[in-house]
Amino acid sequence: MRIRAIADQQVGGSAPGRKLNRPGAPGSVYDGESLRSGHGHLSKRALEEGGGVEQYPKYSIVIPAYNESARIPATLRSVIDCIRARGWSAEVVVVNDGSRDNTAAVVREFAETAPEVRLLENPTNRGKGYSVRHGILQALGDIVMFTDADLSSPMDEAEGLFAAITGGADIAIGSRWLATSRQTHRQPLYRQIFGRCFNLLTRMVMNLPFADTQCGFKAFTRPAAQTVFQLQTIERWGFDPEILFIALKRGYQIREVPVSWAHDARTRISYLRDGMQMLKELAIVRWNALLGRYSGPVHAIQREIQ
Repeated sequence: MRIRAIADQQVGGSAPGRKLNRPGAPGSVYDGESLRSGHGHLSKRALEEGGGVEQYPKYSIVIPAYNESARIPATLRSVIDCIRARGWSAEVVVVNDGSRDNTAAVVREFAETAPEVRLLENPTNRGKGYSVRHGILQALGDIVMFTDADLSSPMDEAEGLFAAITGGADIAIGSRWLATSRQTHRQPLYRQIFGRCFNLLTRMVMNLPFADTQCGFKAFTRPAAQTVFQLQTIERWGFDPEILFIALKRGYQIREVPVSWAHDARTRISYLRDGMQMLKELAIVRWNALLGRYSGPVHAIQREIQ
């Protein structure tokens, strides 16, 4: 038996007929061995009898990973320790983005002793935006979030995002700039300047009223996630402004939450090469909006057993 995600009920936005990958399909790793009892997964009785799911996880934590074999074990241990210490009903979905190292094998080995963890595989290297979308659309939780593999914001900072959603927000986004005193290790000055300039340009071009659009620490209610990520088109670094633009266009309430954050010098983003691409993608988002690509119907992804 497998959990599968299927699209069969319109909820209000996106590309009609878009095919969604599902757990167990090509490009994903999620078979019967991954379905363990406890921690919000399927119960043993449900597995044996083929009955309904007794409890889905409340939270899904998606981590995109590309060539992360060196640091993903420490990241997963930190995330799992946080989940267990707080008693969260949660799953951790690692999306391997066509890594050239043994990231996938490392995650599988870790999952042998951590039933909260499961692995999805992209068919090739597709980019962070694609990986986040893949993971979130396969997630089982009522609240889904994504965080970077470097865990620049500690996992316990997710409590602020979850509290904002409990308080009525549809989407909660981490911000490095609402309380700069919480930056424990700042970026080099040139990266700070570039980031602030890009954020200012993004706010002007896309009318986004947020101090920080790029922080890789965001959480969504399940309905908001299904809508926004089915409509997403940008697959690499510039996807963050697009999903926020879509969310506002669809009328979702977004709350910005200050988070602790530490710069990791191993970050792979090139502020020249990737910066130019992100500027191009801002124009693509505006063009998509003009063509009405963010206004079509989307589908509720049903969590079922097959």
